[in-house]
Amino acid sequence: MECKLANPAPLGLMGFGMTTVLLNIHNAGFFPVSAMVLAMGIFYGGIAQVIAGILEFKKGNTFGLTAFTSYGMFWLTLVALWLLPEISNGKGVKTDEAYMGWYLFMWGVFTLFMWIGTFGKSFCLQFVFLSLWILFFLLAIRDWSGSALIGTIAGYEGLICGLSAIYLAMAEVLEEARGKKILPY
Repeated sequence: MECKLANPAPLGLMGFGMTTVLLNIHNAGFFPVSAMVLAMGIFYGGIAQVIAGILEFKKGNTFGLTAFTSYGMFWLTLVALWLLPEISNGKGVKTDEAYMGWYLFMWGVFTLFMWIGTFGKSFCLQFVFLSLWILFFLLAIRDWSGSALIGTIAGYEGLICGLSAIYLAMAEVLEEARGKKILPY
């Protein structure tokens, strides 16, 4: 008897979406980064997405494996970039803003290609990746230019991106729980 595997995508999407919303509340200018964002980045945005990616591997889904594992590692490296200079007794040098721009740009390039991989999939999934590559490029431009306005715009755009991932996660969970499509996606 074959065991039915659960869909790991909602876990990964929620880890990504909730963490993205919380960080972009900061980027939009409402609150400073706090331990709450760092903890979400490590555990839900980071570890939970890596777990979802590994489970996508088990299902034979290369796209899901690559997306969730990579973005889980994004969150873990982002938190490390913020924390390592603070906890290394002066041995870790804080990354310069312009160099952080290149870090974010590279994630934007990766995400642009992942967005192309969503063509033919659901509109919501396409929107999540479209809004995410735009977010990464806006954040890179913010770090290269030092523009607070672009950072604020990126924050609002990031809220839309994160909320779209949460919506897609809940649409998939509700469909599984109810046995029919409840929310369009």
